Amino acid sequence: FRSLSSLEFISPHYYSKLNRIMFSNSTQRKYWTFSDENELQRLRDEANQKYTKAHKMKEGEEWLFLSSAEERVLLLHYQLQLRDFCRKFQPAMPRAVAGTAFHYFKRFYLNNSVMDYHPKEILVTCVFLACKVEEFNVSIHQFVSNIKGDREKASDIIINNEMLLMRHLNYQLTAHNPFRAVEGSLIDIKTRSQLVNPERLRPGVEDALDKLQLTDCCLLFAPSQIALAAILHSVSKLQENLDSFVTEVLLGPEHKEYIHHIIEIIRKIRSMIRSFDPPSRDIIKGLEKRLERCRNQENNPDSQIYKEKMRENVDDEDFDMGPRVHTDSDKTKTGLPGITSLSSNSS
Repeated sequence: FRSLSSLEFISPHYYSKLNRIMFSNSTQRKYWTFSDENELQRLRDEANQKYTKAHKMKEGEEWLFLSSAEERVLLLHYQLQLRDFCRKFQPAMPRAVAGTAFHYFKRFYLNNSVMDYHPKEILVTCVFLACKVEEFNVSIHQFVSNIKGDREKASDIIINNEMLLMRHLNYQLTAHNPFRAVEGSLIDIKTRSQLVNPERLRPGVEDALDKLQLTDCCLLFAPSQIALAAILHSVSKLQENLDSFVTEVLLGPEHKEYIHHIIEIIRKIRSMIRSFDPPSRDIIKGLEKRLERCRNQENNPDSQIYKEKMRENVDDEDFDMGPRVHTDSDKTKTGLPGITSLSSNSS
């Protein structure tokens, strides 16, 4: 196996075949599901090394470059911000939108360095694109109303980055999340198991899925596998047992030969369910300071190089259909022009 993610084994009878076919034939399965964490680390290391080789620092300043491990710390920090932004978003955001935004964010930084593209600028673009793809209809004006700061400038940043994001995702925008598989499995448990009040499982399942969103889980396993692991995690927390139901009903005889592989997959996923403490403020502050000095100025909306590039793009058009290019220097405390906070104004 390249991976065992082709085993779409959680699927209630009324949509099982459709879901299995959809994921097995998806671009997510083919291009964005990887064999193990070593493969992911190799891609991230390559992106980091590619950037440091292409951008020379003055002698004695090479220490300003972020290591691959330091990039991971920053990315965890921004994934926590992504999670909180989606939770506080108004109008209330469906979980599938947040899930898809996490997919985009993780995929983008497999092959790109944070030194090339600042995570905060990519983060909001991922969420906005996910709103479109998941048909959560909010305008750009509604979207940026959830952002504190210069909203017009924030709109420009998102619009300018949207095509870049799609290009780096290879225009493969469909993301398969575990939420439908969870709902289908809960229906099966309610109708075909002896468990009393299966709704008791829901809080534990949602907690597990929230924690798994901060890991590489969606890049390694099928959504049905993630759903099953979350359910069994919740079952275990309640000190219940669904082993026979899972093997005989959910998996069924067609997966009998893979049962040991499936058990190992579930074990691996459950081992990833853990709480993540935010990196300390001092560590993030230090990394952000270095990032401002080593980042690619061509992709920095505050830099003169970026503004000149935007002007040239506008001048190349017969008429100006693009977003306004700002000439003022609105450097904010978070490092993203026009955005002083990713927290929703409802907070």
